[in-house]
Amino acid sequence: MLKEFKEFAMKGNFVDMAVGIVIGAAFSTIVKSFVDDIIMPVVGVLTGGVDFSNMFAVIKNPVDDAVYTTLDAAKEAGAVTINYGVFINALITFLIVAFTLFIVIKAMNKAKAALEEEQAAEDEKPAEPSDEVKLLTEIRDALAK
Repeated sequence: MLKEFKEFAMKGNFVDMAVGIVIGAAFSTIVKSFVDDIIMPVVGVLTGGVDFSNMFAVIKNPVDDAVYTTLDAAKEAGAVTINYGVFINALITFLIVAFTLFIVIKAMNKAKAALEEEQAAEDEKPAEPSDEVKLLTEIRDALAK
């Protein structure tokens, strides 16, 4: 059983998939930082200083008439909240990742189409005769003279 697992783990597809997952996780961290640290402050300024990460609605408040200014304060007090601001951040992150993947896949498809076009052009070219055929052609032409 250990031998079978070792064979499975060493297959190219498994290793490629593992590399893809690791790079994807790193890319996700970069995109999250990009959204949280660069995009959202700009959006906050454009919307009059709104901080999406602290947008929430209290469903159940453990303390009557308590008002929480931050999501962390509400969670610390034990309030049950709907964190729609965090959802907005996640949605923007998803849109950035989806757009980036769209651009990458579009570029890959364009490169693949260009490569297929080159191969088709090469296939259409008549094959150059071999050295033997060239020699025989020269002999024929010499005899004809």
